[in-house]
Amino acid sequence: MAALARIGGRYLKSVGVTKASSSCFLTQRRGVATKLFVGGLSFYTTEEGLSEAFSQCGQVVEAQIVMDRVSDRSKGFGFVTFASDDDARKALMEFNGQQLNGRVIFVDYAKAKQTFGGGGGGLPIARGPPRPGEAAATTSEPLNIE
Repeated sequence: MAALARIGGRYLKSVGVTKASSSCFLTQRRGVATKLFVGGLSFYTTEEGLSEAFSQCGQVVEAQIVMDRVSDRSKGFGFVTFASDDDARKALMEFNGQQLNGRVIFVDYAKAKQTFGGGGGGLPIARGPPRPGEAAATTSEPLNIE
């Protein structure tokens, strides 16, 4: 399976896709790769440091730290993808509640990303209360406030 990921990665590079990782192949094929959520990370933890720490438990396919778009700073959590379920289970048992870069981290299996809005379903968009006069313009009868 690792060879398939390497071949897929070479193909993507040959067609000009340089930011894609090989983990996209592993997670889509038979659920071989297992992604873990890692919370409580230090703002100084890098993706390389996260990958290096978790590689003690097995083959790390990808380590990703989620960054804030505005400040370009870590949000304090990330994801580590392992090549096998056994490696991920070992990392979960070994790292959950342990310290990494001076912070206690919490490790759990990653859940599927939820999408809100956009397709008509999901949560409504909060727009705040109506402006004075705006509510009266949308109704055909006068408002009786007692």
